Amino acid sequence: MKTGFVYDDIYLKHDYPDHPERKERLISIVNHLESSGLMKEILPVAPRRAKAEEVALNHDPNYVQEVHDFCKAGGGFLDPDTYANEHSYDVALTAVGGVLEGIDLILKGSIETAFCAVRPPGHHAEYAKAMGFCLFNNVAVGARYLRKKGVDKVFIIDFDAHHGNGTQRSFYQDDSVFYFSTHEYPFYPGTGSAQEKGAGKGEGYTLNVPMQAGAGDEDYRPVYEKLLPKVMEDFSPDFVLVSAGYDLHSDDPLTYLDVSTEGVRMIVKSILKTCRKLGVPSLFALEGGYNLKALGESVGVTVEEMLSA
Repeated sequence: MKTGFVYDDIYLKHDYPDHPERKERLISIVNHLESSGLMKEILPVAPRRAKAEEVALNHDPNYVQEVHDFCKAGGGFLDPDTYANEHSYDVALTAVGGVLEGIDLILKGSIETAFCAVRPPGHHAEYAKAMGFCLFNNVAVGARYLRKKGVDKVFIIDFDAHHGNGTQRSFYQDDSVFYFSTHEYPFYPGTGSAQEKGAGKGEGYTLNVPMQAGAGDEDYRPVYEKLLPKVMEDFSPDFVLVSAGYDLHSDDPLTYLDVSTEGVRMIVKSILKTCRKLGVPSLFALEGGYNLKALGESVGVTVEEMLSA
């Protein structure tokens, strides 16, 4: 089986009543994969628990300790949107560790690609700040980990409806990690204009493609079928990480985009086609997506495309 599926029930322990980012998101994904028969075609991968020093590849060690202490004291809200309970530190370490475990298996050749059904999500988390439902930046830590393991160039694609401010900031002055994002703009968190292109030696290695409210499949198609392949070919990455946020779906309650499930398939198919053409592996990590039915179906088409790539 060439496609790995990273998941563990520990991810259900990070939960808060009536919050959009809740355990039912993953339950819906697993149920859809099982009922559709896709679960039988993918390799289950048990995540490991990341070490605090691995998380600190992208975060202030003092902040990592602060999250630990906050959770062990019972938790609460780290910002107006972002909760943590007594389990959340361990869950967040395992979310990071799920991405790292997927990376290790791909680098070893055990699998060709992976979908990491992890939570809490990560792309809003900054160096020393929880934000937008995110505690630690799973994909950003993954990119740092790849670089530490000797992978020269990493390409990050973020199709979540919200701009990944934390990921962008992590690599804004870095020419070894390219950050490419489509997102609703202007919208939360307020970053991600087309003028944000990187700085210093990282100038030109950030590319934001803002989408207006109401943007749908045909607005996304040229971005993912024409623009992205060219940008990826020019950068020539050694590994591709995808922040897979499914709140761009037309049925999502938190956003105003109009992408269909088949539009999600088109985006994923284009990404995988370009990866295959360039001969580079890819790993997808879950970010947003808050309509449970749309989320399950969107991850389903993602896995289908991984299996057929």
